[in-house]
Amino acid sequence: MAHTIGLLHPGEMGATVGAAARLNEVPVVWASDGRGPQTRGRAEAAGLADVGSLPAVVEHSGIILSVCPPHAATELARTVAEQRFSGVYVDANAVSPATSRDVRQIVEAAGARFVDGGIIGPPALKPGTTRLYLSGVEAARVAACFRHGPLEACVLDGPPGAASALKMTYAAYTKGSAALLIAIRTLAMHEGVDAALLHEWDLSQAELPGRSAGAVRSNARKAWRFSGEMEEIADTFAAAGLPDGFHRAAAEVYRRLSGYKDATSPPSVEDAARQILAGTASDKNSAS
Repeated sequence: MAHTIGLLHPGEMGATVGAAARLNEVPVVWASDGRGPQTRGRAEAAGLADVGSLPAVVEHSGIILSVCPPHAATELARTVAEQRFSGVYVDANAVSPATSRDVRQIVEAAGARFVDGGIIGPPALKPGTTRLYLSGVEAARVAACFRHGPLEACVLDGPPGAASALKMTYAAYTKGSAALLIAIRTLAMHEGVDAALLHEWDLSQAELPGRSAGAVRSNARKAWRFSGEMEEIADTFAAAGLPDGFHRAAAEVYRRLSGYKDATSPPSVEDAARQILAGTASDKNSAS
């Protein structure tokens, strides 16, 4: 049990994290209760052992690794704490340092030790692309589960909260700038100057036409997760006494794109812009 990881939950990212641990001969268990066929398929492909329920995951695990949408991180920690988990709880979610501290308080009150984590990069399918940053007293123990394979575990010289702060500052640019580009293209279409903007970008900012299209292509189907992440980033800025409005707006851009969650292919820039502008009309109608 001491060397077994309980993974909550094997989504697109989480399944690859579990698979990376399995490459290091670390047993990984998960709970299929309430999960859909896509999650079950990912877990099976990653070689994860299904123990059925969350209480069974707690019973079998020395380390629990939480990889879930940001809005669910605190409640998931509370659910685990109710099972009196006393091993190492790793919150590897895109949450603010303040949320990370809340999670720490919850799990430590129930007897667990806490490690703060932050994942930077795409799902860990090949070496050199994805890093799991860790901070806290037990961080090195967790990192040892990923010595080899596509996921690089990096121990930070800092207390719990450091890994979350790094994740927040990194994503503030990558996902924040993507939301800005999407919003700019939407505004240009609304004003009838999109073709002119793209022409000027070709002349003076040659990378931006491709980047703006790529922002939609890469992010629209994941926008349902990114809205919560932008709110966590905004909270991080606000806690530091910095302006937080930019990332509140980025959260709203992603929120208006959340309907693409289950789309089989990403929308065009034009379709995404129409969806965002439709959200503007809906907001005005609901306020009147």
